Amino acid sequence: MKIFKELYQYRELLKSNVKKEIRGKYKGSFLGVIWSFVNPLLTVLVYAIIFPYILRQDQPNYLIFLIVAIIPWNFFVTVLNQGTTTVLANANIIKKVYFPREILPISIVLSGLVNFLISCIIILLFVLFGGLGISPVILYLPIIIFIQFILSLGIVFIISAINVYIRDVEYIVNFVLTLAFYATPILYDASFMPAKVQGILNLNPMKHLIDAYRSIFYYKQIPNVVSMIVLGIISFILLICGYAIFKKLERGFAEEV
Repeated sequence: MKIFKELYQYRELLKSNVKKEIRGKYKGSFLGVIWSFVNPLLTVLVYAIIFPYILRQDQPNYLIFLIVAIIPWNFFVTVLNQGTTTVLANANIIKKVYFPREILPISIVLSGLVNFLISCIIILLFVLFGGLGISPVILYLPIIIFIQFILSLGIVFIISAINVYIRDVEYIVNFVLTLAFYATPILYDASFMPAKVQGILNLNPMKHLIDAYRSIFYYKQIPNVVSMIVLGIISFILLICGYAIFKKLERGFAEEV
């Protein structure tokens, strides 16, 4: 309960940090927050033009199939990339002022969540104007988003703390995320893969989240309940372990940064 008490006491700092992360991302740009819409659209456009020919995809409504997956993936990648360096990026403040250090990774993931929710408008527009429409299973969406949030936060707690001591973590995370993109069924439908390959892909938590988003928006089906329960439990355990690791390592932050 201590973490919730401290977060409440420093809630204004948390709010200002989240606002700073959201505004700072597009600070000085002409379009500002509109880039939250433009970036995923441009990415989807490139893949939608190129990959149907390279992978010979015969997926109906392939553009929607892509955008439903790419926007959640961008949320995941963005918070991990920014979260890895968040402690080092705030070195001056850490050395001068006391505040709960966990505010830094929490701010990154919360700001990423806000941008993701804004970007979800794109998904809704595409499924509506693309003729797929929206079904009652969209009520499951907050659960899926919450699972992704705690999964991301747990990972960010770990990598942001370790990166203070081992600076190579930033580059390792970038490399792993690049590989993970192709190990996540974003550009393709994993059900067409051989059984052995599907078994390997199932080890990737983002695979199950992407499947859940597609179930809601693309297939209009209830997401795999068993997968979501298992992933939810794993994410919660990872969050607890990640927070414990962060608190243990934060004792040396001021000396290391």
